[in-house]
Amino acid sequence: MSVKHAILALVYHTSRHGYDIKTSFEKMVHQQWRLNAGQIYTTLDRLVRDGLVEPLNEERKERKEYKITDKGKDELHHWLLQPVERSLMKDAFYFKLLCAKEIDFNNEKDMLKQQQSAIVRNMMQLRQLRNQLDEFRHRYMVYLIEGGILHLEADMKWLEMILDEEKMD
Repeated sequence: MSVKHAILALVYHTSRHGYDIKTSFEKMVHQQWRLNAGQIYTTLDRLVRDGLVEPLNEERKERKEYKITDKGKDELHHWLLQPVERSLMKDAFYFKLLCAKEIDFNNEKDMLKQQQSAIVRNMMQLRQLRNQLDEFRHRYMVYLIEGGILHLEADMKWLEMILDEEKMD
């Protein structure tokens, strides 16, 4: 996730101060990601330095508002049009599995079963969150959740494939 681009999106239509950016971001993502206030202010400083946003009321240090510049709008539009690359070979559990193979770990089956349980928990959490959302008003968050569930289902099938193969050995 790009904090830089999230801030550009949040100041696109209206100027905002740091705390407003924080609360607006957390509302946008339905409290699923938290932003550290320090991270917001350091990112704002960099955005000002790079000419992507500008402060509106510099004399009021405690509630300085920022607005996007034309350069910032161009940067945001460019970023939105770029495809997102997925790191298919840098999966954290896959790496654990490789490490387990490296040391001849004896509890590999338990490791796989625990991962399956975690996936089931994650799927239940996502479905619970989805049920709390209005499908029309929160359409894009629903899309994100559905995509997450599909990824988890694929992970579950992958784990089942490994467990089935382990039975053959």
